[in-house]
Order: sequence, then C-alpha cells, then structure tokens
Amino acid sequence: MRNILIALTVGTLLAGPAFADTTPTTQPSNTTTVPAIALTQAEVEGRIAAAGFTEFRLLTFKQGIWKADARGGEKEWVEIYVHPITGKVFQEGMPSPLNKQEIEAKITAAGYQNVHDVKFKDGIWKAEADNGKGQEVNLLIDPDDGSVIGEAKD
Repeated sequence: MRNILIALTVGTLLAGPAFADTTPTTQPSNTTTVPAIALTQAEVEGRIAAAGFTEFRLLTFKQGIWKADARGGEKEWVEIYVHPITGKVFQEGMPSPLNKQEIEAKITAAGYQNVHDVKFKDGIWKAEADNGKGQEVNLLIDPDDGSVIGEAKD
C-alpha cells in the first residue's frame, strides 16, 4: 500500500507541470460529467494522496468540482474538494484569507448579479447568484483568490 501511495505521489508531482498551461477560458461546468480538460479520477486520487490523506471515499464529480470524504493522520473524516484543473485540495477546517465582502466583490467582478447566501463551509466559499444568462446558480469559490471553480443551476 505504501509503495502505491509513493508511486502515486511521485507520478502526480511529475505530471503537474503538464497541466500548467491548460487553464480553461470558459466558466466551470454545471454538470456531473467530467470535462475533457479536467484531471482524471486517477490524477485526483494522486493529488489527494499528495495532500497527506491516507484514505478517501465517495469521490464524485459534482457542480464542476471533485468532492470526497478523506482522512489522514488525524483519523477523522473531513470533506474535501479538489479543483478540476489545478488539482488544488480544499479541506474542511482550513481558514480563508478572504472575507465575505471580498468574496462578494470577486463574484460580482466575475459577472454574477444578485449575489446572496455567501458562506464559508467545508473549506470553500459557497454562494448563490444569477449568472450572465439570468439563471440562478449555486457557486463554489476558491477561498484563496475568490475565483469561481464550480457552478450548478439552483
């Protein structure tokens, strides 16, 4: 098991630069289908292991982002999200450097209107807003830079 985790970690670290130039130019998907540009499930599993988690369960692609329950040395299960392009792991219990007003400003600057119900939960910001088509959507927002990383119709 340990050799597998080491191999996954090394493979993930070596594969990382290959994805550096694949930033999408469109809004995140609002589907449960993994877009072609996103990391594969195996790559996401490697990113989870590289983040120090020894076990995970219920790995799914939902609302434009990978989601799972995971645990590491603490032996407590926590909810995590994995960015579909960068592989960045967001963990329940981690603080956000941005506050609610900064997140609201970032969402508005990204073209969303009527932003409401902004809350920090499970290591990621969540909000509701109207997208550019006037549809009410649920958003998942990166706690470090305020970028929208997941969108689904409300």
